[in-house]
Amino acid sequence: MRILVTVKEVGIVDDDFHIAGLNIDERYLTYELNEWDSYAIEEAVQVSEAVDDVEVVVVSVGPERVEETIRQALAKGADRAVRIWDDALAEHDLLDARTKATLLAAVTRDIDPDLVLTGVQSGDTGFAATGVTLAERLGFEWAAVVNQLDLDAEADIAHVHRELEGGVDEVTDVELPAVLTIQTGINEPRYASLRGIRQAQNKPLDVRTPAEVGVGEAALESLLRWTDTREPEAESEATIFEGDPEETAGQLAGTLHELGVEE
Repeated sequence: MRILVTVKEVGIVDDDFHIAGLNIDERYLTYELNEWDSYAIEEAVQVSEAVDDVEVVVVSVGPERVEETIRQALAKGADRAVRIWDDALAEHDLLDARTKATLLAAVTRDIDPDLVLTGVQSGDTGFAATGVTLAERLGFEWAAVVNQLDLDAEADIAHVHRELEGGVDEVTDVELPAVLTIQTGINEPRYASLRGIRQAQNKPLDVRTPAEVGVGEAALESLLRWTDTREPEAESEATIFEGDPEETAGQLAGTLHELGVEE
């Protein structure tokens, strides 16, 4: 059995930052594995530990910098990885769900997995659409916002619980091959052990261009355009009281009185 997990690197913005053109200046960004994807990785690794002869393959779209994030996934138990990138992709202002799904679908067909796991969404763009778009591209069955998975590998069935609006929990069966988008809280992602980190350095990481996976430039044209980046205006300002407890308590009482807050 083979499980493919899509992962993404997301930028974490400092509290104070500067916008340069359409992007936040790199000096104010740090990068890490997308939170939702960490749960997808853990779910795949848990399946590999419970079922015999399971290979976990990680796939990501991104520049060389992303390999550090990919190695985190390998250190947590994935067996090998594929990274897709070239200079033409670097020129795109925005890689939307459609574009990423096109690239991921091409790699998925080559890897031929029984199950594809993605995070529900990413912590930066938050489209929450790549997983289901990928399923559409592949013609796979799918289930979104999965918060419990019981895999019957012999019957090729995934018994899943889905988190719906209003706290409703849907229970359904999905035939493999399938794409499942994984919700946070489905498990407890493990920390990479020192042994796992060492092993990750020797695990295969294949770098391919879109052309090498059969995707031409025309197929990567996005229908979306990124036109502006700005810092949202704060709706209110915080008031900071300074002094000893007696002084600050008096200041707070005065402010509450001015706002019309009574006992």
